[in-house]
Amino acid sequence: MSKIHYKSQEQIELIRESSLLVSQTLAEIAVIIEPGVTTKALNRHAEEFIRDHDAIPAFLNYNGFPYSLCISPNEQVVHGFPSDYVIEEGDLISVDCGVIKSGYFGDSAYTFSIGDIGEEKQKLVEVTKRCLEAGIEKAIVGCRVGDVGFAVQSIAEAHGFGVVRELVGHGVGIKLHEKPEVPNYGKRGSGVKLEEGMVIAIEPMINAGTASVKFWSDGWTVTTKDNKPSAHFEHTVAVGKGKADVLSTFTLVDEVLNKKR
Repeated sequence: MSKIHYKSQEQIELIRESSLLVSQTLAEIAVIIEPGVTTKALNRHAEEFIRDHDAIPAFLNYNGFPYSLCISPNEQVVHGFPSDYVIEEGDLISVDCGVIKSGYFGDSAYTFSIGDIGEEKQKLVEVTKRCLEAGIEKAIVGCRVGDVGFAVQSIAEAHGFGVVRELVGHGVGIKLHEKPEVPNYGKRGSGVKLEEGMVIAIEPMINAGTASVKFWSDGWTVTTKDNKPSAHFEHTVAVGKGKADVLSTFTLVDEVLNKKR
């Protein structure tokens, strides 16, 4: 069983640099994402941007994954392949991005709302963001992984949404996926104890309907079992004393989207 990699402050700063490049990449996606654009075009743009900043797309060829972004529209939960799919008004488009810079990994995801998405999808997006914020609040020394999961689960289920069980958050930094696993459900006071030096990716995957999912034959794409929409937001977070240190940011994306409105 692999061990937890505890990071020094110097390593955390390098992970922050990688995480901020992921955030910049998602902001670049925010600039061009709109009806009529293919998800493959988003992938191409992101890869060029990452490489132009002396970094490597972390997802490309990871366990055979053939793209630089995971792009998952509507009922796709995560790990969707960029394709000739043409983005339409009303779509929810989850974009998950990772980079390797100076040997360290950053990881973040944002679900983009394309135009008027309707009340159900809007509520799903807002609640999923709140789930992420609640999970981050528990990423502090002395809490446990179960506290993070309980915080996420409580908010999602209070609104009648399903919490995906088959996919979880994870440690990150030296590798893309490290110990510990960080589920989006759990019992308070259970699981691995959170300590200084731990860096985790917290990533609620919340479904509008059932929590159940289907795995496609491509070995990657995951969709909701009832074909209702799903939302996904993710930050790379360093466990802190009293307060988590969020290494990635949505501020850059939100600034772009606010200008476009």
